[in-house]
Amino acid sequence: MISPQTLTAPAPFADETSCQCQAPHEKLTVAQARLGTPVDRPVRVYADGIFDLFHSGHARALMQAKTLFPNSYLLVGVCSDDLTHKFKGFTVMNETERYEALRHCRYVDEVIRDAPWTLTPEFLEKHKIDFVAHDDIPYSSAGSDDVYKHIKEAGMFVPTQRTEGISTSDIITRIVRDYDVYARRNLQRGYTAKELNVSFINEKKYRFQNQVDKMKEKVKNVEEKSKEFVNKVEEKSHDLIQKWEEKSREFIGNFLELFGPDGAWKQMFQERSGRMLQAFSPRQSPTGSPTRGRSPSRSPSPPFPWLFNKASPPSSPKAASASLSSMSEGDEDEK
Repeated sequence: MISPQTLTAPAPFADETSCQCQAPHEKLTVAQARLGTPVDRPVRVYADGIFDLFHSGHARALMQAKTLFPNSYLLVGVCSDDLTHKFKGFTVMNETERYEALRHCRYVDEVIRDAPWTLTPEFLEKHKIDFVAHDDIPYSSAGSDDVYKHIKEAGMFVPTQRTEGISTSDIITRIVRDYDVYARRNLQRGYTAKELNVSFINEKKYRFQNQVDKMKEKVKNVEEKSKEFVNKVEEKSHDLIQKWEEKSREFIGNFLELFGPDGAWKQMFQERSGRMLQAFSPRQSPTGSPTRGRSPSRSPSPPFPWLFNKASPPSSPKAASASLSSMSEGDEDEK
């Protein structure tokens, strides 16, 4: 069970609180603890470690320790910088940072600062610890093949499972392997070469590489934008070609309807040709119309005889005038 305080505030430090057990603290077996205990007598489980670069593997181990029993109270011991540097090596995070990281894990009910490297009976009694949770792999350190050996012999050890693929050593290995990448990144973010412990030559090299990467990124962006532009042009060209084909079909259809063999233009031309022929052809007199007093044997002479005569037209204006006067005299005689 997770303490309500754990969900609303950081877990307290052990030296700032007292044991919350109200019932008499009698020794429990694993079987008794798994059956359940009274609400005022939680099973006090202890887990310790360095917890440098706190990660999901740490959180999973603490989750297992917290859920070992139905009613449990999880205490987490964190070793100090002095002890850690002496028995294990240098850490990335200092002890204060590691303490705070544990306080903000949801499974932790209480944090014990400056925890001992090897658990003593006095320490177990002081914190009323019922069981110690850790992975079952023997942990050789401080001149011992397994620092949890005496805990296992006392029946107070409860194993948890390690999370494969994640550990503090793995994370540090990644950083060391890709050191140049992270150094360049931090230089770009404003850290100085001195803060990164980078030499003058390496600093210039990293900054030059950053400039090259920026140029590559710009070229890549230009290429992507060019591809997008070309794709848009292709799409628009395809649309224009389709529209042009549609308009061409429409134009050809309209042209054939107008100028084709059976088109409207031909019909209109035939109609107009007929009208013109009717206009130029001479009209015949109606049958049975009354005749005037003119000689049936004499046909009317045309107004301009030289137009209908095969002979040559008058050679001079005087001749043309004489011919017109003779025509007028002939018309008067007919009248």
